Amino acid sequence: MQNNEITLSRGQDEKGFTLLEIMVVLVIIGVLAALVAPRFLERADEAKVDACKVQMKNIAQALKLYRLQHGKYPASGNLQVLATAGKDGKRYMDSLPKDPWGNDFVYLSPGVHGDFDILSYGADGQAGGSGFDADIGSWQ
Repeated sequence: MQNNEITLSRGQDEKGFTLLEIMVVLVIIGVLAALVAPRFLERADEAKVDACKVQMKNIAQALKLYRLQHGKYPASGNLQVLATAGKDGKRYMDSLPKDPWGNDFVYLSPGVHGDFDILSYGADGQAGGSGFDADIGSWQ
């Protein structure tokens, strides 16, 4: 009977994975992650650029409404007036958004490219840059 027990225990030992097999699987997962992750990160950055452009359009619409009621655009750098209740208690925006990277939008009136310009400095928060760090303007 002892021979039978030894045979059973040997069969149970052979059911696991070897260290080499586990290492091969981990390397394959690592290579796949290295290939796929940058694509997802790039998509996230593209989405932030698109969201920034939508926010600029919303601010531009609020600025146009402001001009219709007041006859002029707010002074440069004074976007906060859009989210502040006027004498009549109305606001043009519930709150003034920040760009998708958490920075304030830059507002110029009169603008270089039109009646007004709205600008985001992109991912790096600084003027200039390239790629996702490039400036995004309402005129683009």
